[in-house]
Amino acid sequence: MRIGIIGTGYVGLVTGTCFAESGNDVYCMDNNPKVVETLKKGISTIYEPQLEELIKKNIKEDRLFFTNNLEEAVDKSEIIFLCLPTPPNEDGSADLTHVLNVSKDVARLLKESKIIVAKSTVPVGTSDKVKDIFKKYSKYDIEYAFNPEFLKEGAAVNDFMSPDRVVVGSESEKAIEAMREIYSAFMRTSNRFIVMDEKSSEITKYASNAMLATRISFMNDIAMLCEKVNANIDSIRVGMSTDLRIGDKFLFAGAGYGGSCFPKDVKALIKTGEECEIDFKILKAVEEINQNQRELLFDKIKIHFNHDLNDKTFAIWGLSYKPRTDDIREAPAITLIERIIEEGGKVNVCDPAAIERGKAYFKESSDKVRFFEIYYDTLKDVDAMLLITEWNEFRKPDFKRMKSLMKTPVIFDGRNIYNPELLKKKGFIYYGIGK
Repeated sequence: MRIGIIGTGYVGLVTGTCFAESGNDVYCMDNNPKVVETLKKGISTIYEPQLEELIKKNIKEDRLFFTNNLEEAVDKSEIIFLCLPTPPNEDGSADLTHVLNVSKDVARLLKESKIIVAKSTVPVGTSDKVKDIFKKYSKYDIEYAFNPEFLKEGAAVNDFMSPDRVVVGSESEKAIEAMREIYSAFMRTSNRFIVMDEKSSEITKYASNAMLATRISFMNDIAMLCEKVNANIDSIRVGMSTDLRIGDKFLFAGAGYGGSCFPKDVKALIKTGEECEIDFKILKAVEEINQNQRELLFDKIKIHFNHDLNDKTFAIWGLSYKPRTDDIREAPAITLIERIIEEGGKVNVCDPAAIERGKAYFKESSDKVRFFEIYYDTLKDVDAMLLITEWNEFRKPDFKRMKSLMKTPVIFDGRNIYNPELLKKKGFIYYGIGK
């Protein structure tokens, strides 16, 4: 099948590459010439395990193509996927500018009927707007479907190749059957192909992410109770997760959730509720808890140093919002670094994937924020180490070596990956969350 992917951001690039890997001819379009030239060379523009190897492989085998010519991508494709950004507006609502404008451009370029699939995360009712645009600006009828993505950054290729479900919202039998066919290559051992109306499919994506965000914020609230009564959040997590009704996913207390999905999707769902005169009290609490959680570790730091961070230097291990990605959007580490700088401190940062993005973000604060490739190099003469992202290489460090490098052996563990009793025996002062 010939597939067009409009937008080669995180969703578009993974989607297009995986479709090519299953034997389709895929034409990925992006309006940024530098991005297109980079991708043509087989170099991934995002950090995602396995992705770059698959890009190179499918370019070599003439199944994956990149262009900045929208007309070329439209003409060569039977199915066109809209994989465009929907960033949050200041009020929390989703910005649909890219989705609606590109829909208009595609509609004007159609020379025959096509299947149009929206994959961007959009508020309920957006599919109606997209279909209206095609009716207005194209003389050809389209077959339309909404197909939300459920990709975890750091495991996106595996998620796409082995999906736990595929959701399709459509009133078009032709679009539904085409989607069933295109996804059949990834669903040989299970059939979780779920068809529903468009509005339900739009809400499904937001509802799923909001539920997972709720679990995280709930555990962070319980962690605060644990600190007050001298209980251990890790023990409680095990006790809860073995209840089959609850399970073990998204029950880890920490420095708060971040990334491109949970923060904006919770805000967008709250905003949609307000527009429908519904007060999402639970989601507002989820959002408030998450914002408070970002300050928790900083409050512990200030208390330890008697509210004086002037001329103090901190090692930060982990910048991305979670392991196996270079995404720093809404990352708790960003908030923490900014707060330390505001209080007169300096930071040494190491992250296995997000250093370049961090340098770009903190380019105006280069005298206060230094970046290192080797995580031990961040520790020389620092007043404390802050573990923010639980990359595997940070889990079992040489604590003796760490102690010898640090000015004072203090660890603030924002992900509860270290054993407090072990560290205390080794002479460290340890702060975790919820224990």
